[in-house]
Amino acid sequence: MFKRLTKLMLCLLLIAAMALNLTACVAKVQAADLMDGIKSNTQTGSVSKPDEGRQAAAADFALRLFRAANESGKSTLISPLSVLSALSMTANGAKGETLGQMEKTLGMTQAELNEYFLSYRKLLEDGKSLRLANSIWFRDGFAVNRDFLQTNADCYGADAYQAPFDNSTLKDINNWVNNKTDGMIPEILGELSKDTVMCLVNALAFDCKWQEEYEEDDIRSGEFTCADGSKRTVDFLHSGESEYLETAYATGFLRPYKDSCYAFAALLPKEGVSLEQLLADLDGVALRDLLENPKWESVSVSLPKFETSYDTELSQVLKGMGMELPFSEQADFSGLGGTAGDGVHISRVLHKTFLSVDETGTKAAAATAVMMEKAAAIDISFHEVNLDRPFLYMVIDREANLPLFLGTMLDPTPGA
Repeated sequence: MFKRLTKLMLCLLLIAAMALNLTACVAKVQAADLMDGIKSNTQTGSVSKPDEGRQAAAADFALRLFRAANESGKSTLISPLSVLSALSMTANGAKGETLGQMEKTLGMTQAELNEYFLSYRKLLEDGKSLRLANSIWFRDGFAVNRDFLQTNADCYGADAYQAPFDNSTLKDINNWVNNKTDGMIPEILGELSKDTVMCLVNALAFDCKWQEEYEEDDIRSGEFTCADGSKRTVDFLHSGESEYLETAYATGFLRPYKDSCYAFAALLPKEGVSLEQLLADLDGVALRDLLENPKWESVSVSLPKFETSYDTELSQVLKGMGMELPFSEQADFSGLGGTAGDGVHISRVLHKTFLSVDETGTKAAAATAVMMEKAAAIDISFHEVNLDRPFLYMVIDREANLPLFLGTMLDPTPGA
C-alpha cells in the first residue's frame, strides 16, 4: 500500500510540475486589456472568398514590397501578408492624404483592405496550417478611439492593451510574438522609445508537412554555387514533381503540402538571367496566373535543405514606395484617438522572418511591428530544375495564389 501511494504521489507531482512548466512557457500579458466591452463581429461585411481584384492587388503588393526590400548579395525573406496586415490595421487610424498615400502604396482602399482581411481570416478558421494573429498596444494616457478598436477587432481579430511602455511592456510584446509564432521568432522589439505611444503587431506561423515526405535515399549531398561564385556542399532533397512552371526568364515547380491549400514554389533564373531581372518581369497578375496554371509535366527536382532567418526595418522601403507622409510629423492619424494634429506618426516598421525546409516539410513564421511615435498528371514532356545556384522561392496560399513568404536563396549553408 505504501509503495502504491508513493508511486501515486510521484505521478501527481510530475503532472503538477509539467502543468507549471506549460504555464511558464506562455507568459501572461501584464498590460491592461482594452477589449472589455468590445467583441469581434466576424459577420461584418462580406465573409466570402476575397475577390479576384483584391487577390491580384495583394499579390502585386507582395512583389513590389519584395523588389524594394530585396538586398543585393544577401538572402532575403519577407512575409508580405504580415506587413500588409500590420499596415492595414494602421490605416484604420489614418485620415486625408496620409490615408491616401497608404491606400496607394498598399494597392487597395481602406474599406477594401478591411474586407480583404475579414474574408481571408474567415477562410483560416477551418484549422488550416497558417495561423494569423494581431494586437495593438497603447501607452498609458493615450485616449483610444473605440471605433478604431472595433474595426480592427472585427476585420483583424486584434487584441488591444494599454500599458506603461516600460520594460514590462517590452517583455509583454515580445512574449506575445514568441507565443504566436511557436517560438520561431522569440522577440520583435529590442527597446521602446520614450516617444512611442502605440505599437501595432502582426504575427503569423506556418507549419505543414509535405504531401509526400522524402525518404532517406532521396537525400544526397551536392554542390551549390553561391551568388559570389563560391561553392558549398549541402544536402539536396530529390523528387519527381508534376507541376512545372516556366516564364521567359525562369523555370520552376510547385510542391504540394499535406494541407492542399498550400504549396512550395521555386523559380530558377535561366542561364544569363539575374534574380533582379526575374523579379522585374513579374507583377501580381502575372504571378497569380503562373501559380494558378502550372503545366502538368514531369519535373526532376533537387531542392537544398535550408534554414534561414531575416530581419529588417522597412521605413525607407515604404517611403520609397510612396508612403512618405505617414512617417512625417504632418501625418494625420487622428482616427487612432488622442488629439488630432498632435504629431503622431509611424516611426519604424520592424519585420522579422524565419523559414526552414527539410525532408518532412516547412516551418515558417513572421512578425511585423508598426511603431507609432508622437513628435518630440499526363506527362507531356520532361524537365529538370536543379536549385544548385541562387533562386527565388515562395510558400503560397493556393486558393488565393498569394505568397505568404517570398525569398531569395543565395547561400543555403547554416549561418550564411
